[in-house]
Amino acid sequence: MSQGAAVKPRGRSSVAAQIVAAVLLLIVVLIWFWNWDWFIPIVDAQAGSAIGRKVTIQHLHVRLGRITEVVATGITISNPDGFNATGEFATADRLVVDADVGAYIGHQTVVLPVIEVDHPVASVRQVGVENNYTLHFAKGNPNAKPSAPPRIGELVINDGEASVVMPAYKTDFDLTIQTRPSADPSFIQGDELDVGAHGTYDGAPITGTFIGGALLSLRDAANPYPVDLHVANGSSHAALEGTIEDPARFAGAHLRLEFDGQNMADLYQLTGVPIPATPPYKVTGNLVYAGHAFRFENIAGTLGSSDLEGSIAETTPADGGKRLVTADLASRRVDLTDLAGFLGATPGKTTTPGQNAATKAAQARADEKPNLIPDTPINLPKIDAANVEFHYRGEKIINKDAPLDNVVIALSIENGRISAHPVSFGVGGGSIVIYLDLRPVDGVIHADANVDFRRIPLGRLMKATQAFAGSGVIGGTARVEGTGNSMAAILGHGNGGLQLFMNQGGSVSALLVDLAGLQVGDAALSALGIPDQTQIQCIVSDFSLQDGVVDTKAFLVASKEANILGGGTINLENEKLNLALKTEATHFQVGSLSTPIDFGGTMKRPSVLPAAGPLAAKAGAAVGLGILFPPLALLPTIRLGLGDKNACEDTMESVARGAPHNPG
Repeated sequence: MSQGAAVKPRGRSSVAAQIVAAVLLLIVVLIWFWNWDWFIPIVDAQAGSAIGRKVTIQHLHVRLGRITEVVATGITISNPDGFNATGEFATADRLVVDADVGAYIGHQTVVLPVIEVDHPVASVRQVGVENNYTLHFAKGNPNAKPSAPPRIGELVINDGEASVVMPAYKTDFDLTIQTRPSADPSFIQGDELDVGAHGTYDGAPITGTFIGGALLSLRDAANPYPVDLHVANGSSHAALEGTIEDPARFAGAHLRLEFDGQNMADLYQLTGVPIPATPPYKVTGNLVYAGHAFRFENIAGTLGSSDLEGSIAETTPADGGKRLVTADLASRRVDLTDLAGFLGATPGKTTTPGQNAATKAAQARADEKPNLIPDTPINLPKIDAANVEFHYRGEKIINKDAPLDNVVIALSIENGRISAHPVSFGVGGGSIVIYLDLRPVDGVIHADANVDFRRIPLGRLMKATQAFAGSGVIGGTARVEGTGNSMAAILGHGNGGLQLFMNQGGSVSALLVDLAGLQVGDAALSALGIPDQTQIQCIVSDFSLQDGVVDTKAFLVASKEANILGGGTINLENEKLNLALKTEATHFQVGSLSTPIDFGGTMKRPSVLPAAGPLAAKAGAAVGLGILFPPLALLPTIRLGLGDKNACEDTMESVARGAPHNPG
């Protein structure tokens, strides 16, 4: 019995030894015949699920260790299902990724010391409203703590290529992408990343170069990431130079940004920010990023004949909503023609500096257009691209023919609605204040505008002519409402009115010479029967606007010798003038009979001539144009604009009593 009991342990030991031997043999066989390609279906599925796109690789190899190397070859990322384009979205001959396993185990941080890719090729396409570049990344656990982005060390790209074709945006350009030894070791240590662009963008030629470090986020503050970017698109040029301490977060940026070109509106395709048309410009400043906002600070430059300074910020909400652009800009000296693009007109003039041949030709065509009111359509989708808060101060207006001293603009765009609150022009001790509201409704703009003329000194208003002397204060209001997608359309069928008043001013002769603008002042005075240097005592004007036609309800220029009355219409749709002036002597004088003055032509090219024909006929024509004394109903409005105890009030009360007013 004892011998039989001794045999059993040897049997169990033999079985265990056989199992161990079999396991060792299996390990040896696995090591000998192991092929990482067995995991390709799993890798393909995981990668495809992560980006929402079919991903395939031909071969896979892994070298395990603290720094584990993963090598994949024959990589293809397909176009979206049903996308109408030949070829694949992206391919690469070979991809090598080094992963620091120790960093992940110890700190749960993804550290990739080296990424190397051979001959990557991308084909970015848009067909109709569909594109192949929008990737649908898998959503993680919303309750999970967000992980830090991977820290990438050295990036090596060999013979990379990309093509971008978007017919709807008139865009077709190619990119070359590679890393190579640094051409300037003082700027970039080690290898550099070199990207070149060539083709067309938004229908205009585009060229560009980007040079940056091949080392990305495995850096310290003493060795920030270098950036050197230059882009030329049509006549627009942009340059960005400097360093970034943390490229993954765009943090610690020390960048100098420069823009120059013929028209800032052309920057929309590069920046996505709606900007009105401008004259040639050149601006530089510092670009920083903080609190989910890009800031373009310490701006200095020129805009046409005006200087420009200030800052611009662009913030993208965390929920991915519409961007907010905040601009706070100023000019020490401003030419108002440089701001004409805000009204839809062609900005600048033929003498504006920096214009190329194409811009000069466009300016000449604009000058030759018969209409004065801008008819450029307002681009509603572009305006609705971002919400905007815009503040601008022009400290001194330098236009010789503009009797304005300064300008302040406070303007906002919210969901496509434009509000000016307000635009204010300083005129001596007075001001012109404009409140504007443009509301898009079913693709059509509904406009409301109110203008206040507040105690404007006539002497300052007429100073630009260098022919007017004397005192006087102008006040009044204007109101316009209308619909349309251009200023011409809004005014051409608008409704509203204008009331302007002036208290004791300079001479009638100088005023008429300026109003005529055609060097016919003497003839006009002679026809009206007004002596030279007759002093103005009062001006009262009341105009209505109905369906685009300005109608004179009342117009009076009161002087010591005579009262000048006016009437007629201005058609804002075709801009034709049909106005006339006549005089009524304050007391009878032999030879004081007058001939009315006709204002014809258009707003841009008026004709101002004494009316021809028999005096009686002309007087009748003048009455037919609605030339009447102003009604007393205007007195409260006159007091509001000019204050109490003014000459206009005295004149109108005298007229109401039926006696010609003869002050002094």
